[in-house]
Amino acid sequence: MEANRSQNGIQLLLAAEQEAQQIVNAARSAKTARLKQAKEEAEKEIAEFRAQMEAEFQRKVAESSGDSGANVKRLEEETEGKIHHLKVEAARISHDVVQMLLKHVTTVKN
Repeated sequence: MEANRSQNGIQLLLAAEQEAQQIVNAARSAKTARLKQAKEEAEKEIAEFRAQMEAEFQRKVAESSGDSGANVKRLEEETEGKIHHLKVEAARISHDVVQMLLKHVTTVKN
């Protein structure tokens, strides 16, 4: 009878061990499934964020490209204005500069 009880105890322990192993396996499977799902969700969010940032970058590139034509035109106009101003000033004082240079070149100092 004692042997029977030991046998039953061993059988109960084996059954409990198998049940515990099944619970552990189920928990591992559930954990793996949750990790896979979390990874997929993270990849989806990353892809959406990347697409959003790329769209914003392309928009800024398009805006700056459109402005560069206007900037070039504005810079050309400013440059032409400055060149014109310098030519007018040079024409205004060129006679005086020539006279001053001639005076210094032709004057003899002892």
